Amino acid sequence: MSDTRNWKPARSGASATAEPGVIEEAETRTSLASPWKVIVHDDPITLMPFVTMTLQKVFGYATAKAQRLMMEVHTQGRSVVWTGAREQAELYVFKLHAAQLRATLEQVED
Repeated sequence: MSDTRNWKPARSGASATAEPGVIEEAETRTSLASPWKVIVHDDPITLMPFVTMTLQKVFGYATAKAQRLMMEVHTQGRSVVWTGAREQAELYVFKLHAAQLRATLEQVED
């Protein structure tokens, strides 16, 4: 059985040199997470109108933007179609894979 007469609650966030009742401020640094890129890659099977339609459906892009991105995929072999938070980028890649498009995720270089 333990002796609880000398028990004292632990002080969270206080250093060993702090006086009772004095709260020391700790320096905190926050930074935003680096954004992620969703990249669509060219393949020899998927038709260009299907890629355009899929970009419109998944991202809600206007026809002109979806066609421009599709042509970039076709001529350059790949296109960054979206940039943002990792969780959303992962969801977009999942949706593109479900539509049978080749897509990957890359972190934006600082």
